[in-house]
Amino acid sequence: MNETQNAADSGQARRGGRPAEGQPVIDRAFALLGAFDSDHRALALSELAGRSGIPRSSALRLARSLVGVGALERLEDGRYVVGLRLLETASLAPRGHGLRSVAMPFMEDLFHVTRQHVLLAVRDEDEAVLVERLSALDASPVRYRVGGRLPLASTGVGLVLLAFAPPEVQARAIDAYRPEPGNDDVPTAAELRRVLAQVRRADFVFLRQRHPWPVGTVAASVRDGGEVVAALSVVAPSSGFAEAGYGPAVRAAARAVSRRLTEGGPAPSAQDRPGPVPS
Repeated sequence: MNETQNAADSGQARRGGRPAEGQPVIDRAFALLGAFDSDHRALALSELAGRSGIPRSSALRLARSLVGVGALERLEDGRYVVGLRLLETASLAPRGHGLRSVAMPFMEDLFHVTRQHVLLAVRDEDEAVLVERLSALDASPVRYRVGGRLPLASTGVGLVLLAFAPPEVQARAIDAYRPEPGNDDVPTAAELRRVLAQVRRADFVFLRQRHPWPVGTVAASVRDGGEVVAALSVVAPSSGFAEAGYGPAVRAAARAVSRRLTEGGPAPSAQDRPGPVPS
């Protein structure tokens, strides 16, 4: 479980190769946009070309076109940044902001009773995407950003999503599994298979890690009409984690979000929202 790993690593492989000859413009445009991440928010043209694998001349033409439609913006020093037009479009994604708007009241309550990191994620093919994160200033460090990608097999939310993913997704994850440093709870691919079966039975997972920081996480599934559409978790320092009572609060919040997604209706009532963490 590495809820704290840099999200840029998981997407780099898709950005690394040079586009094939004759690749559609839309693919090259997305490759160019994919050059940006949380550690590279402003890029010079040479960096855009290098990180996307697109020749400099083509990168320049694409960048100018993307600036023209507002998908990129050009700073005074010549570097490029992601444009507000992308934020405007992304806000319409039902699996992102639509889910977030339903879950946010319960996430806020969970945050107030835990004062730790509260994460909401969805699955996108063989990765998880962080839809929302609430974090206390003095909470343990995390490096995943909203919109960033998380590995399925080594994060709490990822394991919940993987447990209910199609069999072929699970098979790829198990075949490719290599334990991350400090992930003592899932040391082998065989153990990963066992953990996924346990998650399907219990509908939640508890994991600990020692590296890069000692943290624990409890994650539970969020459902819409019985189908798992997201995962909700709390990430906190591992010291005293088991005694803190986060598990019942996370599971109650996940069930409440699931009811709202399935039934719709009025704003959440007090009885729907998670109570205080047991002392």
